[in-house]
Amino acid sequence: MSAAPNRRLVAVVLLVPVLVALALWAFAWPAARMAPRDLPVGVAGSAPAADRLQQRLEQHEGAFEIHRYASEAAARTAIEDRSVYGAVVVSPKGPALLTASAAGPVVAQLLRDAVTASAPAGTVAPVTDVVAAPAADPRGSVLGASILPLAIAGVATGSAVTLLRLRGGHAVAALLGVAALVGVIAAALTDSWLGVITGDWWPEAGTLGLTVLAIGATVAGLAALIGPAGIGLGALVMVLVGNPFSGVTSAPELLPRPVGVIGQWLPPGAGGSLLRSVAFFDGRAAGGAALTLGLWAALGLTAAIVGGRRRPGTPDAPEPAPARERALAG
Repeated sequence: MSAAPNRRLVAVVLLVPVLVALALWAFAWPAARMAPRDLPVGVAGSAPAADRLQQRLEQHEGAFEIHRYASEAAARTAIEDRSVYGAVVVSPKGPALLTASAAGPVVAQLLRDAVTASAPAGTVAPVTDVVAAPAADPRGSVLGASILPLAIAGVATGSAVTLLRLRGGHAVAALLGVAALVGVIAAALTDSWLGVITGDWWPEAGTLGLTVLAIGATVAGLAALIGPAGIGLGALVMVLVGNPFSGVTSAPELLPRPVGVIGQWLPPGAGGSLLRSVAFFDGRAAGGAALTLGLWAALGLTAAIVGGRRRPGTPDAPEPAPARERALAG
């Protein structure tokens, strides 16, 4: 057996376990280390009682980022604006909890447990779900599961553009066309059919399509700049890192640092946050996630255009001068 097949055999035997270990780390480690880390919550009510409750919550060092509000109405507004995940309202009758299960059912349950543990003995805090998750998906499992197919669709689109050697305007048209169609189809399935997202239909379709475009354009752009290895790099970043770091099944503030922050800088995490905003909160707090997706899409499309011009083998590439001279001499 020659040396080359031996080297390839060793490469396969070593590379596959490394990739498996990386995938297990990326998906299992954040889930195993899930806990609140500076989770934004509100406290509303009269100063002495609210101060005592805040002190009890702050005993969980580093767990909560406390926001104070003068009234229950102000706390409700903050929840609806996605400034906080929930709020505890202190009154003479005792504490009451306001949650938003649409922002994350896992967080809503965590807040229930924390408030119950912090409440005086023998008292039960009533719970009001200010922005409830849809009845068709009360645990948010379907919404969380929808991000991985979008990531796969984006990687597949970028790979197809590369393997079919689409360049320039053809590459851009393919990426935009696939993203638009996937957005419409995904919105039809998740909103019109399953009813797991309940916002305005076209913004939801736009969010789903923009997520696919940001991922697909990035993969195509990397491949145009560095060759077919860009497909693997793009898939690694978007699927093996972006999906488990997205926090869409829980919340970015529940993931280990800096995983939650990194996840929101990547298209899967930004797409999940933007989808929650347009599906359940009338687009509130959508600006940062929309900007992140737009930047990834713009940079990816630019790289696909520029890299396609630089890569050899394009249909419009001129014939090398020596070849033309030999043809004329012949």
